[in-house]
Amino acid sequence: MIMGENPKIVSDRMGHSRVETKLGIYSHSNEEMQKNTVDRFEEKFGLN
Repeated sequence: MIMGENPKIVSDRMGHSRVETKLGIYSHSNEEMQKNTVDRFEEKFGLN
């Protein structure tokens, strides 16, 4: 997600033909985001 929005829609709105372009330029992650994702996956898929 980019600022909570679907990357494909953001990419389309910005005129990028490929979502990879948008993700490569504008998306970033940090340690807290990484941990939150791991926590959600563990909860959803019972990986803990």
